Amino acid sequence: MQFFVDTAQADDIRELNGYGLLDGVTTNPSLIAKSGRDFRTVVGEICEIVDGPVSAEVAALEYEGMLREARTLAEIADNVVVKLPLTLNGLKACRRLSGDGIATNVTLCFSANQALLAAKAGATYVSPFIGRLDDINIDGMALISDIRAIYDNYDFPTKILAASIRHANHVKTAALAGADVATIPPGVIRGLANHVLTDKGLEQFLSDWESTGQTL
Repeated sequence: MQFFVDTAQADDIRELNGYGLLDGVTTNPSLIAKSGRDFRTVVGEICEIVDGPVSAEVAALEYEGMLREARTLAEIADNVVVKLPLTLNGLKACRRLSGDGIATNVTLCFSANQALLAAKAGATYVSPFIGRLDDINIDGMALISDIRAIYDNYDFPTKILAASIRHANHVKTAALAGADVATIPPGVIRGLANHVLTDKGLEQFLSDWESTGQTL
């Protein structure tokens, strides 16, 4: 499973990219707004940090506006992926952009039927929002499993990008369910390496090593 980081903070992206575990980045207008910086400048900077896909979202809701904004975003860098909402206008724009060779990420997916439409529209990625479903007592991971089964039934190339991930268990379960990608907040990515027994084992190893009085 590929790991994308869900942030617009360049320092976090540089740090996580430095570990060699980062495959891409997802952003949205809310994340970029928190940076207080120009949208296109932020997206361009992120695209220079990582070689992988960088999702940047349109703000328009109408078809023509989506196309106009999508083409502006696609001109920023070759690794930009245009995020579009899972609406009829978004699907129409997805079909047009995909036909023109522009990578797309259809976002705010909350049902298997929506994911089926995204695949039929030629989406590069579809983003089911796990955490937001959990918030309303619907099993977000069941949705990932359903989408995986549908896509495998018909050999759809659209990749399942598990989004709205809140904690480490979401990452594990998304991987078990067959998600192609998980987009994860920086703090959750860092926490994946943590385990109390790892810490305890290192503490013991270091103590034993120091007791030998040796150096390397």
